[in-house]
Amino acid sequence: MSYTNGLDKPSDYFNTKLYTGTGSELSISSLDFSTDWVWVKQRGADASHFLYDSVRGATKSIRSNSTNAEATVAQSLKSFDSNGFTLGTSAEPNTSSGTYVGWNWKANGAGSANTDGSINSTVSANTTSGFSIVNYTGTGSNATIGHGLGAVPKMFIARNITDAEQWTTYHVGLDATAPQNYHVRLNTNDARIDEAAVWNDTAPTSSVFSVGSSGAPNGNGDNHIAYCFADVQGYSKFGSYTGNGNSDGPMIVTGMKPAWLMIKKSSATEEWYMYDNKRTPFNEIAKGLAANLSGAEFDTGATIDFLSNGFKNTGTNTGTNASGATYIYMAFAENPFVTSTGVPATAR
Repeated sequence: MSYTNGLDKPSDYFNTKLYTGTGSELSISSLDFSTDWVWVKQRGADASHFLYDSVRGATKSIRSNSTNAEATVAQSLKSFDSNGFTLGTSAEPNTSSGTYVGWNWKANGAGSANTDGSINSTVSANTTSGFSIVNYTGTGSNATIGHGLGAVPKMFIARNITDAEQWTTYHVGLDATAPQNYHVRLNTNDARIDEAAVWNDTAPTSSVFSVGSSGAPNGNGDNHIAYCFADVQGYSKFGSYTGNGNSDGPMIVTGMKPAWLMIKKSSATEEWYMYDNKRTPFNEIAKGLAANLSGAEFDTGATIDFLSNGFKNTGTNTGTNASGATYIYMAFAENPFVTSTGVPATAR
């Protein structure tokens, strides 16, 4: 088992920051990288999730819990910095005395031209960490789009940012043989949907993903953004599991100690539960946020343990562990299970 030196330290590519808003310009720093994707949520209030990325540029936000088109707010996230980001005076990400969580990923800056697909794209790709941000203009017809990962993506989230449209998500765990036939919507609690017009029932490759005629990922003449992810051993993992409805729930091996985890029941309606190691630094982890909801942080009752090589369900909440239900997940590491020097991670 081997890793690049960088992935011995996952915080070079992903990290969670907790902060308190001031209502004045605020620098969120001390990250170990220049952040390219920032996902912010106020923890203690009913307020939207705000997502920013370096390809679309600072001040431009979209909301995971809404179909709203992209909004430009000059005093929201004002800049992507060498070790974090700077917020302006807007209450959206910076309400005075508001408590916030910011999840941060490193890609590769503002991006560059990619001509691998039938639609040209602008791609900010970090092939080491298996993450890319893809910007493209839709055609309304079946097409392919370059993602820049150099590996087959296990998950990608795409949406039309010009019009009010659904978020469409591909995930390898949506079906054992043909996940490309299905999608789930990040902004709703819907179960998986079989709709050929979304991914054209075509599996992604190491260079492109496919879109059909749906206006959600491919509106004619509209601007779109996609966030694409590949498995990277010891750093990121995308998979599925079956719940057992028992407090001694399934143990999911990821090859790492998770720092961040999102779980969605794909076989029936349920929220997108989000957990991290900063809001709850010790097991059991029950402080949840839902990507599809604007509500404040809540006790999910769906307790999770983060372990040195994965995570385990220790609760019976149907959001993460209903008997016989299928769940998909995405996870990013605090530490790999074993580093490149053979040092094992420790359980929490």
